Amino acid sequence: MLPITIPLILFLFPLAYSPGPGNMFFAANGARFGFRSTLNANFGYHLATLIVTYMLGIGFGLGLSHAPTLVTVLRYLGVLYVGYLAWGLMRAGIENNDKQAKHASFIDGIVLLVLNPKAYIIIALMFSQFQPASEGVQFYYTIGWISLVFTLNNMVAFFFWAAIGDKIAGLFREEKTARTLNVILGSMLLLVAIWMAVA
Repeated sequence: MLPITIPLILFLFPLAYSPGPGNMFFAANGARFGFRSTLNANFGYHLATLIVTYMLGIGFGLGLSHAPTLVTVLRYLGVLYVGYLAWGLMRAGIENNDKQAKHASFIDGIVLLVLNPKAYIIIALMFSQFQPASEGVQFYYTIGWISLVFTLNNMVAFFFWAAIGDKIAGLFREEKTARTLNVILGSMLLLVAIWMAVA
């Protein structure tokens, strides 16, 4: 598996670590609630990533490229969901009420992945470059390995962004600045939702 692993990581690195909806979501949650609070959502997101990636890799779901209506529906459901999370953060900032904003859960992580059609596009792009030529058991093993590398690479990137968010939050410990941070983070997530809608 080593011959395919190194070029795969080089291919995925800029995609995983550059700012994007997933990274910004976890950075915002890390800043708002701390790094440890992001772990459940991170594991949920990446469990879903591993399953979806494997399914796409063996051919299930590749029909998404031929189902533009489904992709559009997923996109706007994702936009609404991220917008809902953004509103919760902004209201917490305005009302100074932590009950208005809850840290992302395991289920939130799963939903974020499932309603993110851009994740499917990246996965399809990856397999267009790294589709194994082997057949039989070796084919499924290779697909599994690619899916695992992809998932772990993304997970480390999300840990990285959540940790950055947590460090930034250290500058906003006082009540007034904490409220300001909530509004900023909520606005960032709202911008992510808008980006998902128009990109």
